[in-house]
Amino acid sequence: MHNLFSKLNPKHPLIILIVYDFCTQPILTCYQILTASLILLAIKQVDNIEFSYISFVNPFLPRCRVLIMLSRSVLILKWVFLLIIILANGNPPEEPVKCSNNFTNCTITNSYGAFPDRSTCHAAEATYPSSEEDIVLIVANATREKRKMRVATRYSHSIPKLACPDGEDGLIISTENLNRIINVDKEKMLVTVESGVTLMQLIDEAAKSGLALPYTPYWWGLTIGGLLGTGAHGSTLLGNGSAIHDQVVQMRIVTPGSQEDGYASVRTLKEEGELDGEIMAAKVSLGVLGVISQVTLKLQPMFKRSVTFLPKNDTDLSDQVATFGRQHEFADMTWYPSQKRVVYRIDDRVSSNVYGNGLWDHPGFQATPSLALLTLRLTEELEEATGDVVGKCIRGRLTTDTIRNTAFGLTNNGIFFTEYPVIGYQNRLQASGGCLKGLIDAKITTCRWDPRVNGLFFHQTTISIALSKAKDFIQDIQKLVSIAPQSLCGLDIYNGILMRYVTGSNAYIGEQEDSLEFDITYYRSKDPKTPRLFEDVLEEIEQMAVFKYSGLPHWGKNRNVAFEGAIKKYKNAAEFLKVKEKYDPLGLFSSEWTDQVLGLKGGLTIVKEGCALEGLCVCSEDIHCAPEKGYLCRPGKVFQDARVCTLVQVSTQSSSKAEL
Repeated sequence: MHNLFSKLNPKHPLIILIVYDFCTQPILTCYQILTASLILLAIKQVDNIEFSYISFVNPFLPRCRVLIMLSRSVLILKWVFLLIIILANGNPPEEPVKCSNNFTNCTITNSYGAFPDRSTCHAAEATYPSSEEDIVLIVANATREKRKMRVATRYSHSIPKLACPDGEDGLIISTENLNRIINVDKEKMLVTVESGVTLMQLIDEAAKSGLALPYTPYWWGLTIGGLLGTGAHGSTLLGNGSAIHDQVVQMRIVTPGSQEDGYASVRTLKEEGELDGEIMAAKVSLGVLGVISQVTLKLQPMFKRSVTFLPKNDTDLSDQVATFGRQHEFADMTWYPSQKRVVYRIDDRVSSNVYGNGLWDHPGFQATPSLALLTLRLTEELEEATGDVVGKCIRGRLTTDTIRNTAFGLTNNGIFFTEYPVIGYQNRLQASGGCLKGLIDAKITTCRWDPRVNGLFFHQTTISIALSKAKDFIQDIQKLVSIAPQSLCGLDIYNGILMRYVTGSNAYIGEQEDSLEFDITYYRSKDPKTPRLFEDVLEEIEQMAVFKYSGLPHWGKNRNVAFEGAIKKYKNAAEFLKVKEKYDPLGLFSSEWTDQVLGLKGGLTIVKEGCALEGLCVCSEDIHCAPEKGYLCRPGKVFQDARVCTLVQVSTQSSSKAEL
């Protein structure tokens, strides 16, 4: 360590980046050194950053690489930016259901610790069935009592209020203990699992039998029931479809029943079976039909993929999107509009004879030291409070460059990245979630969004646009950037806009046609009445996607605005509601939120002071914004029909405040 630092000019402030590699032992020693370093660095002020990299292997930190970045000139960065990407065992997310006594008097939240309206969801009781028989008993008792029910998953990863039962007398049915792999049929290439099985479990078990699930989301921590409830998907325009539900061939679901049925019914639904229309409703259900107990999915023989991330400028992005997804089976794109850059994922199957044992551990899903997360959040809050747009842009560029230089979490052999393409088996490249692994470690490391450590806190706007309209939508975003060039720098801190290809689905409220989904993650204030920097630009993009381009919301993400009028965009919505009425005529599995998004009652838009800042409404009056902070309701810059909260008065306290 002494030899390393003797190479450095003591006049240069330092930023230490722990980049993709193993800190295998001893972990506490690693974190003790990190903590000491971070405390020293956090009080420094950094000027313009010019990068100089020094790599070393410390004897106390086997296989733990440190990159030192030296600051040399005069651009101002208010605080030290710290980005730590560690491949280490993490502290698993906490249980989303909390009960005060013997599973009664409960609350439920999502994995981010806050729903879009920041309300607290209460329930009288929570249950944890471990078999289909348990589910039948629970549903029967609740139906007999005409009691409201909602299903909760292990990590409750959905942003909207999907898991909230109505009122305070409701029942939460957790699938946490429904976590068994029931059967793997190698000959027929089928796997049957309980609904609480996670994507990580499913991928691992299939791989043991030489089988693979072809298209999946990128995050391990979703359960099979949750995937079907929200229509979660991977990225492809090929094969049977991009979503998990496109691979479902059979499912069993427990629904309320009549007195003659013992108040509960177990329904078996099959593709091309007698109840074929009903499985189209159950494939994407929002949890309003009942409790899914078992799911059978079609698998494929294990295969290998070849992955290359290719950075380019975004000049012809709008022309490329229509064709790129048909040129590569697992294509996606990550776009940095303020940098005018895009990274294309060139990703295809290759022969299993091709050498390679690559691994993907997505940087955003790795275990991260809690102290680093706290520092990142405090830095962003300071940038927002002082209007430090320049600092945010520098930090965004630093983030994206670091992620790119570490190959987006890819390694050629599970340890080091050496070159593209990265070749590996499907189960090692399709999804990740390092922060889910490991035992409780006193929250030394966590997932980045863990609310227990005051880490990242954000909104997600995730909307799919028909491929035929995607070109115009991208060009509209580029027009906004040309008007306000620094307006989307904040997205780069969250690694830009992820664009995935989604195929049209036969699910009644699944994707309606081949589309491109735009997944946008951005800063959310802890104070619901505090606007973001360039508040109006992101609001305009959201409204353009929803209203101008008739985009469809991801059911498991988004703010309330994205769901406004959404059900009218699904041509088979009426068929879905017929199945809902048949399975649950009393609406016991429905909630106020599901009734609102399904168009059965009003109230999705919540009109109150500051409501537009949280995406609870589209502003129509200044009071829906933050007039005391200079944010007033105005038309959009490109989409004139948009109504957005625009900064029209610049605070005299900060000369670097963004002028919109």
